[in-house]
Amino acid sequence: MSRPVPFVHPVIVRYLEVDQQGVVFNMWYLAYLDDALTAFLSAGGLRYRDMLESGYDVQVVHTELDWHGPLGYGDPAEVQVGVAHIGRTSFKLRFDVLASGRRVLNASTVYVAMRTDGSGKCEIPPTLLCALGPVT
Repeated sequence: MSRPVPFVHPVIVRYLEVDQQGVVFNMWYLAYLDDALTAFLSAGGLRYRDMLESGYDVQVVHTELDWHGPLGYGDPAEVQVGVAHIGRTSFKLRFDVLASGRRVLNASTVYVAMRTDGSGKCEIPPTLLCALGPVT
């Protein structure tokens, strides 16, 4: 399945995500990235439910976040997603959060493919490799 590069996932900043400083509280960025991952895989042909039903999932093992500016309630925002690296059992995605073309945050997250039966990590299944697409 073909998707635009970079993949863009819209973000709607909700009132409850803004702290007393008037900006998005930092933990919410991880939720934005998680939503963007799910949308990215779905746009690549792999719905999250189908991945689970196939007996595997992905688990975050490392994330780095760098803030560049504020994001407030009502600001139009988006998360751009790209593939930075694909290994045997893990992959790394690159994220850029933008608001009106202004970089708010960039991040990278390493995910490991895991079996849903609790037996641990596994090689990245072909359906997930296909959904990830090439390193960009």
